[in-house]
Amino acid sequence: MRHGSKKEHFTLFIDECGDPNLEKFDKTFPIFTLCGVLISDKKLGYLENDVNGLKQDLWGNKDVIFHSREIRNCSKDFVNLLDNKTKTCFYTRINEVLGVEDVYVIVCCCILKEPFIERFNTGEDVYGLSLKYLIERAIFHIDDCTDGNARLRIVVERRNPNQNQALLKYYNGLRVNGTKWITAERLTDRIKSFSFVGKKDNVIGLQIADLIAYPISRQILNPDRPNPVFQIVAKNIYTYKGAKLGLKIIPH
Repeated sequence: MRHGSKKEHFTLFIDECGDPNLEKFDKTFPIFTLCGVLISDKKLGYLENDVNGLKQDLWGNKDVIFHSREIRNCSKDFVNLLDNKTKTCFYTRINEVLGVEDVYVIVCCCILKEPFIERFNTGEDVYGLSLKYLIERAIFHIDDCTDGNARLRIVVERRNPNQNQALLKYYNGLRVNGTKWITAERLTDRIKSFSFVGKKDNVIGLQIADLIAYPISRQILNPDRPNPVFQIVAKNIYTYKGAKLGLKIIPH
C-alpha cells in the first residue's frame, strides 16, 4: 500500500498473564506477560468467524467467553471439556485457529520478576513498560507492511479503575515523549484510538491474546518442557530480518 491510497487499519488486542505485582507474587509462576494480537480489519472477520463457529458447535451459542485458566481447569463454562471427545475436538479446532499464518501477528513482553527485582526495583510500572514495547513493535510491523500508511487501534482488557487510569497516564506520556525508537509524532500519527473493554464484552481478539499469553509464559519459564501450543503460535511472533522482535523478555 502506497502513500495517498486508502489507509489500512489494524487493531492491537492486549491481554495479560500473571499479575504485575513485584512485591508479592506466586513463586511458582514468577512472570508477568503482556500479550498483544495484531490483526488488520481485512482479516479480523475471518478470525471471529472461526472462533464463533467453534463456540456454536461445542456450546450451542456464541456467548461463551474463552478464558485460558478456566479452559485448562475445565471449570465454569468449560466443564464440558471433561468429556475427552469434546476436549479433543476443542483443542483440535482452536489449535487450527491459532496456527493459521498471515492472519494475526504476536507482539509480547515477558517480565521475569525475580531477576527484574534484582536489577531494577519493585516500584517500576511493569504493565506500562510492557505496553511501551508492544506499541513499538506493533508500529514497526504495520509500517513494514504498509509503508507507514496504516492506523492502529489499541484495545486493552479493562482492570480496576485505578489501574486503568495509571495505564492511560503512561500511554499519554508515550504520546508526548515517544520512546527510544518511536518519535512522539510517529506514535500519535499511527495510533487512532486507545480503549478499555471488559471480558464480558466478548471481544474475540482479546480472547485469542488470553489463550496465547499462557503458553508463551510457560515457554519462557520452562523452555525444556513440551509446549505444543507455543510451537503452533511461535511462527506468528513478529519477526524482522530473522529476529523475533515480537517477543521481548526483561531482563534478558
